[in-house]
Amino acid sequence: MTPLLETILLTPLEMAAADDASARSGILSFDLMERAGQAVAASALRHFPGALRFVVLCGPGNNGGDGYVAARGLLQAGAHVGLFHLGELSMLKGDARRARDLCPLQPAPLENYRPATGDVVIDALFGAGLARAVPPIVADVIDILKTADIPVLAVDLPSGLCGRRGVPLGAAFQARRTVTFMTRKPGHVLLPGRSLCGAIEVFDIGIPARIIKSVAGKIRENLPQLWSERLPKPESDTHKYRRGHLAVFSGPADRTGAARLSATAGLKAGAGLVTVASAGDAMPVNAASLTTVMLHKIDTAGDLESWLQSAKLAAFVLGPGFGIGEKARQFALILKDRPLVLDADGITSFKARPQELFDAFAGGSDPHLVLTPHEGEFSRLFPDLAANDDLSKVEKAIGAAERAHAAIVYKGADTVIAGPDGRAYVNTNGPPWLATAGSGDVLAGMIGALLAQGMPAFESAAAAVYLHGEAGKRAGRGMTAEDLVAHAGVSLDL
Repeated sequence: MTPLLETILLTPLEMAAADDASARSGILSFDLMERAGQAVAASALRHFPGALRFVVLCGPGNNGGDGYVAARGLLQAGAHVGLFHLGELSMLKGDARRARDLCPLQPAPLENYRPATGDVVIDALFGAGLARAVPPIVADVIDILKTADIPVLAVDLPSGLCGRRGVPLGAAFQARRTVTFMTRKPGHVLLPGRSLCGAIEVFDIGIPARIIKSVAGKIRENLPQLWSERLPKPESDTHKYRRGHLAVFSGPADRTGAARLSATAGLKAGAGLVTVASAGDAMPVNAASLTTVMLHKIDTAGDLESWLQSAKLAAFVLGPGFGIGEKARQFALILKDRPLVLDADGITSFKARPQELFDAFAGGSDPHLVLTPHEGEFSRLFPDLAANDDLSKVEKAIGAAERAHAAIVYKGADTVIAGPDGRAYVNTNGPPWLATAGSGDVLAGMIGALLAQGMPAFESAAAAVYLHGEAGKRAGRGMTAEDLVAHAGVSLDL
């Protein structure tokens, strides 16, 4: 895959547009099907050398056509092949009909399939374009294969999985491997789709990159080539103020740990100076626990406004352990013209009046607010989006970013970073052990550090989420948030 195609995630509609544009450019659509099917056959032979029989399940559309080509390729390689079809063969049209006619095997009806020891199933029933629940006969086969533990190689996408949303449509195959073409789809990287695809191979079937680029929207996998050129790079004349001064607000005396995690992560991630803005009652406990991170007393909105006038502060993190309520709202609104990461309690404080927050940060052409909600916090600020099951997580995040005039980090094992301009990056590098107390506080500090160094809000969020994942890998299984902080300064060899 070229660097361009490596990041692009095409929706099923965009992939269909790429196929149409290829045909209009003079590329024979059957040639694309031939390459796709032969790629599936090659993958099956390479990855399942012990198979006693390859069972190819073909659907009524072009995904089925890929399957007929794969069956022919496997036969030509000397493999034992079983072939089964869904729907009336007489209804096959176009390239799929031609692929069926060229296959020397006579397919049997899908309901006749019985699993046998040594089978490997090639699922070419529906692919990425399915938009309805699978028929009962397909759901039955899915259940039979799961019970028998038969390996499945999916063509394009496991049948039953929505290519746009990454959710099963009634039922979906659990694939050991998936072979897709030109680019991945959102359903390959969003959960639970990612876990149903197994190992994913992307095969170039010959659609020109210029066509893929022309039809692609703004959905990408979050990879360094998208934002690495904007990462702050210290120069020989850099000093601490040029690297930015980050302020992190602390909660009360019994809830200071989250702010210290964020502050330390911010320092590790490159901010030149970091100050914990602490309520008076929390000063002693914070002072006893901070060394390189500075400390400043802030009790009231007036204190904050005075500090903003006298100190050179570049960015702010508000929310970790801060407490929910009027004070958090006041502080956030005072910072409406400053780069701000609003996390945790800061988000929940606007549950009853989200529009007040959105309106406050609506000014300017570029967002300077980053919101970092997990599922529950997202539902508090955007209840209608969260409840709309027809939207993918990507579409929900984009809608939230447009409404909030902010970069959104919609957290989870498939974190989505979205901007009000419609860009959306799906993150895939975070290890599962990042799901631990304090991990989000570390992420907030890392985003704040990049904001403080002058990186735009969307790119700061995307880069920090990816680097947070890399830090988690280095911290290792069983890590705590304190272990994660130690790796928050992770750098990439780009």
